[in-house]
Amino acid sequence: MILPVAPQYGGGALADVLPSVAGALSVPGETNLLDLPPASRYAVLLLDGLGWNLLKRYGDAAPYLSSLMPAGRSLTAGVPSTTAVSLTSLGTGLPPGAHGIVGYTSIVPETGALLNALAWDAPVDPRRWQPHGTVFDRAAAAGVATRNVSKARFDSSGLTAAAFRGSAHRGADTVEDRLDATRFASREGQSSLVYVYDSQLDYIGHQQGCDSWQWQKELTAADTFAQQVRSALPRDAVLLVVADHGMVDVAPEHRVDLDLEPALTEGVSLVGGESRFRHLYCVPGAEADVLAVYRERLGEKALVLPRSEAIARGWFGPLVEDRVTPRLGDVIVATLGPVALVASKRAAQEAGLIGLHGSLTADEMEIPLLVDAGY
Repeated sequence: MILPVAPQYGGGALADVLPSVAGALSVPGETNLLDLPPASRYAVLLLDGLGWNLLKRYGDAAPYLSSLMPAGRSLTAGVPSTTAVSLTSLGTGLPPGAHGIVGYTSIVPETGALLNALAWDAPVDPRRWQPHGTVFDRAAAAGVATRNVSKARFDSSGLTAAAFRGSAHRGADTVEDRLDATRFASREGQSSLVYVYDSQLDYIGHQQGCDSWQWQKELTAADTFAQQVRSALPRDAVLLVVADHGMVDVAPEHRVDLDLEPALTEGVSLVGGESRFRHLYCVPGAEADVLAVYRERLGEKALVLPRSEAIARGWFGPLVEDRVTPRLGDVIVATLGPVALVASKRAAQEAGLIGLHGSLTADEMEIPLLVDAGY
């Protein structure tokens, strides 16, 4: 059985990156847990979907990023290892049990509806859903010019409000626009923190698979972009390259379709999460039966836990706040083997993806922390 990778909150997780950057920028009250080099200017480039193991496997396609690996290290994502959760942990410096975004989709306990945290498709105020201040808030209050360079449409998204408030958004839809925005933003003020986001690796991995030639080609493009970002920065700025999660490919024959196996939806009122990490919201009194059915069906291919045990294992952080607990599934399914739990009728688009993530395998959890301190 594949062993799960425990998230290393508090000294080796994605949530520790921006607090450490703030510490390196001499923001009062912030601790540089990751021992980053002191500087007055930082840029953090997040390449969505760039797992540590993928970068090791296909390093020949990324000479610049590979050159930073010997002095770099791996971190872990949080749980689940998915974009909305990770970006919020990055921006807030908190594990998901505190910030409250606990999956690609999760229940809104007050209404019983599902919230898609990327699309933010439910009438939920992101500032109430995620009430904690961000690292950007604290850095800006200390006089650091904080900027967020990503696609223009993200400026008005609920996820941006939840994860990155406190940073001024710089909409940039092309590589050239992102480089121009980064070049300008990194020179603002006496001290600056610029966050740059690129999603293409994740997109290609989902559509074509992370072990495809198309993914390797996109890795080369990401490598070039990272080097261009470094060149756009002032010479004394520090560039960090991180990711939000890794990825695994799951063949069609290894997908379990919940919509085609009635036993897997009996006693389940709502299915959340994503195909590698499911939140199952149960009919009252059905939890034990749902646990038993899923454990029998999946065997060693998955960890099937009641909510209380997943919390006790520290998956979501050392503390899960009371407002967050009911957002977690009554039963949580974390796949470890080559298997995905799809729902072809309720989520047809997701059911057709090749590259997947969300669970606790090393390929999904381990992400790079690469540092280029300039000249």
